[in-house]
Amino acid sequence: MTEHEAQHTAERDRAHEEAGQERPQPAAGDEHAIQENGAQVSTDGTAAAAPEAAIPELVIISGMSGAGRSTAAKCLEDLGWFVVDNLPPALIPTMVELGARSQGNVARIAVVVDVRGRRFFDNLRESLADLDARGVTRRIVFLESSDEALVRRFESVRRPHPLQGDGRIVDGIAAERELLRELRGDADLVIDTSSLNVHELRAKMDAQFAGEEEPELRATVMSFGFKYGLPVDADLVADMRFLPNPHWVPELRPYSGLNEEVAAYVFNQPGAKEFLDQYAELLRLIAAGYRREGKRYVTIAIGCTGGKHRSVAVSEKLAARLAAEGVETVVVHRDMGRE
Repeated sequence: MTEHEAQHTAERDRAHEEAGQERPQPAAGDEHAIQENGAQVSTDGTAAAAPEAAIPELVIISGMSGAGRSTAAKCLEDLGWFVVDNLPPALIPTMVELGARSQGNVARIAVVVDVRGRRFFDNLRESLADLDARGVTRRIVFLESSDEALVRRFESVRRPHPLQGDGRIVDGIAAERELLRELRGDADLVIDTSSLNVHELRAKMDAQFAGEEEPELRATVMSFGFKYGLPVDADLVADMRFLPNPHWVPELRPYSGLNEEVAAYVFNQPGAKEFLDQYAELLRLIAAGYRREGKRYVTIAIGCTGGKHRSVAVSEKLAARLAAEGVETVVVHRDMGRE
């Protein structure tokens, strides 16, 4: 609005007020909010609220090299966090801003910050102040461990400490402790991993970040043919060759286990339904143990001779059973179509 137009509008409003009339309102159906003193105002006179971007929750993982930062980050990744490893601290506010623009697709971000960043690490305190000014909910998780445990771990993998230079491992550890002293003091959660194994560390992270819900287990159910070899990534293998082979039924041979008639044939055989029921029950027991041990992914391989009939039919039924029980399940038919 130009200065002349603004003056004209003000004079018109004063004239209406002196005459005891209300200020003219935009016509019904006008989709444009009026502008007043440069601010957007709705037709009812209140400020029109701009849609706010949801600011992601942020966790900063740091601590001593060799204390388990990678394990902690992997745990959060398994819990659905968006994890960025070794991000320069100056870029953390930018990362949060990008997450806010994702329309809720990136609601939780975990950033691993460590001394590998060297000179970039000096920017961390400035970035934290920037995040606080923006009202970002952030937590700092600091992984601690004793000198003896850290020396033992570095020696076991035969790798130098990132700060030891020409000195000894203990020199690098001492330099890192001094560099991280203030950050440790600011940490919301300090975990001493000196006497923890990987599973115990994951359990501690789950207790802090998994919430009240039990950590989710994801399953891949894979059919395969033994004649093409065992799947190398299988956690559990079941053999369906104890069931009659539909291959020897001429009218069923051309079809796969996805065919309803083939599936009906397979599950009408003695022991087929009983196997499915009892194996599903066994998987419940195993799944509970996997969750306790921090395992989030499991591949269940179901095999038959060629991976076309019995294994496919059973895999489909088993996957449907797992999905009905709340397990996120993917079905893969590795060898179907290879014959």
